[in-house]
Amino acid sequence: MDHPLFQLLGFPDEFERALNPSAQKYASDTKAMYNTAVDVKEAPKSYIFVADMPGLKSSDIKVELDNHNVLAISGVRKREEHVPGVKYIRMERSAGTFMRKYTLPADADLEAIKAACEDGVLTVTVPKLPPPEPVKPKTIEVTVG
Repeated sequence: MDHPLFQLLGFPDEFERALNPSAQKYASDTKAMYNTAVDVKEAPKSYIFVADMPGLKSSDIKVELDNHNVLAISGVRKREEHVPGVKYIRMERSAGTFMRKYTLPADADLEAIKAACEDGVLTVTVPKLPPPEPVKPKTIEVTVG
């Protein structure tokens, strides 16, 4: 629809896709991908991703490294079993698959990524590589002819 309200509501998704091109191939799963809020922080020695994962077990969450530098956080929120004779008056908690992808910067130490889930909060820590040593000029001895 071309109604301005719908364009405004879709803006965060479009903005995210523009900033994160690796997410474009998953655009068909936009609802699942964008319903999981993630805070991304930069500390002096690491990048930290924090996501609320209420009610999920560690086995329901997957943290992967794609294409050598794309961090993918995904999983499944399951709906509780239907109990005969019980009907929902309101159902607000989301269920289904979710996915978020982040292209990591060049200074990310891809071999030392750690993920932990405690009290429904997933924390993924990506250490930074130390800055490269400055190149020192090499002195070449000058000899006589």
